[in-house]
Amino acid sequence: MATSNVSTFLQTIGQGVKPNMFLVDIKFPSELGGASQALGTDLTNILCKSAALPGSNLGVIEVPFRGRTVKIAGDRTFDTWTATFFNDKNMEIRGLFEEWANLINTHEANTAPRFLPDSAGTGYMASLYVTQLEKDDKEGGSAIRTYQLHHCFPTNVSQIDLAYDSNDQIEEFTVEWQYSYFTASRDNGETSASENVKNSASARIVV
Repeated sequence: MATSNVSTFLQTIGQGVKPNMFLVDIKFPSELGGASQALGTDLTNILCKSAALPGSNLGVIEVPFRGRTVKIAGDRTFDTWTATFFNDKNMEIRGLFEEWANLINTHEANTAPRFLPDSAGTGYMASLYVTQLEKDDKEGGSAIRTYQLHHCFPTNVSQIDLAYDSNDQIEEFTVEWQYSYFTASRDNGETSASENVKNSASARIVV
């Protein structure tokens, strides 16, 4: 068994990975329009306060056998993904999420103007990228690993609480997405955060 000491630990962990170094890149559906797509990408990169690297669960099939339970791997499921955003002065970022959800099912008429999955980029689903960054000498940090969430769509845009005694605060709200699966790509550490936004759509996917 290998013996570890402080030097070995520091060489292994380096500076570690910091949870406040991340980038969220949401590719809004084309139905929102090109200007809204570009605006949404810029706003989410700036206004996303917190997010998460996605997780998944592997189901277990329990089979009784002669007084014992034999466990066999079952189907994989993926958790919902949630992010929290600051509300900008014109409430543009919230408006984009509300419009996206309204395209799936309208508030008043209960109609579905864009009730299509991914269909040549015209459906209500889109891709979402979450990148873990490393703090270094590059502006915004270098990308370490990027997770692409496939076939995403928002299912919940949270309420914003209002109160007279809520002083010295900026409004926040959360958005919850459903997605089918995620893939991950490793970065060589040479891509800056700003470059990673441009390149995320063509990220090298690895298993």
